[in-house]
Amino acid sequence: MTTTTGPGPLATRRLILQGAASVALIGLGNLPFAAPANAAANDKYPEEAFKQKSEADAIKALYGKTAEPSDKVKLDAPEIAENGGVVPISVTTTLDKVTSISFFVAENPSALAASYKIPDGTVPSVANRLKMAKTTNVTAIVEADGKLYSATKEVKVTVGGCGG
Repeated sequence: MTTTTGPGPLATRRLILQGAASVALIGLGNLPFAAPANAAANDKYPEEAFKQKSEADAIKALYGKTAEPSDKVKLDAPEIAENGGVVPISVTTTLDKVTSISFFVAENPSALAASYKIPDGTVPSVANRLKMAKTTNVTAIVEADGKLYSATKEVKVTVGGCGG
């Protein structure tokens, strides 16, 4: 006849670890790092701007004003894109108080390709891979201190790298 007096050492260890993990997860619920995610989730999606066909209409719907070209906005895009499905593009700027960065592709069915809100204190640099239907201008617009600044570059989209 065998008698037991309680859970074995492995079962006790599991219970202690489960309890410690539960206490740690409950404690994380009180930390402030969840607040920025909630704030970003409450930003209004620029649905009307994404519906616009022309670049000028999309810029007006998104910002309500026009942008001026600036050498402080650096747009990096390939001169020739061998695959229009994944065109790498990035923008950086030395401007202060940047609040948003947006990409526009003039000849795409929807001119606004991407728009980013830049939180205060963040380095104003964004990179993306855009889908482009054909050779066209790509424009990056940076909103800084209430004004709009832009940079534009023509990207040639080729089929198999044969020019076009």
